Amino acid sequence: MTETATRLNDVDIAAVGQLVEAIQSDSTKAQTTWAAHVQWNGSFASEARIRNFSPVASDEPAALGGGDTAPNPVEQLLGALGNCLAVGYAANATVAGIELKDLRIDLKGDLDLHVFLGLAEGHAGFESITARVTLDSDAPQEKLDELHAKVQASSPVGHTLGNAVPVEIVIN
Repeated sequence: MTETATRLNDVDIAAVGQLVEAIQSDSTKAQTTWAAHVQWNGSFASEARIRNFSPVASDEPAALGGGDTAPNPVEQLLGALGNCLAVGYAANATVAGIELKDLRIDLKGDLDLHVFLGLAEGHAGFESITARVTLDSDAPQEKLDELHAKVQASSPVGHTLGNAVPVEIVIN
């Protein structure tokens, strides 16, 4: 009896395959909507409620007038990009049969506070973001280069940050 591997990189291969098959047979299953509800908690503190998880706290560092009780929104954005990239590496490595021994992603972004503080007009967001990926695997470098290219080409958060996305902010 031959035992078929059901997990690689701690990813359930069958579950990923079933999702791919479901979308290939019905493309409407690829269209998803995600949501978060944010509640202000006074000062610069707030929390995001996402699905049924514990709230995700947010605050500003003391140097920016906050209580420094949690990561601020721009730090969470960097974390979201890193987490998205980690999922991309795990998923694409698994599909390609590449075993990952370790994966680390260090992110940093440059942001000028002039616009945020009302001292200038212009772009209030990151001027640039750098994600440095450290990947440990026995796979040949060519395969790791292909994996890296695939992740860059398919990261939802990476694409959202790298391309102009319409954002509508309305008041009720």
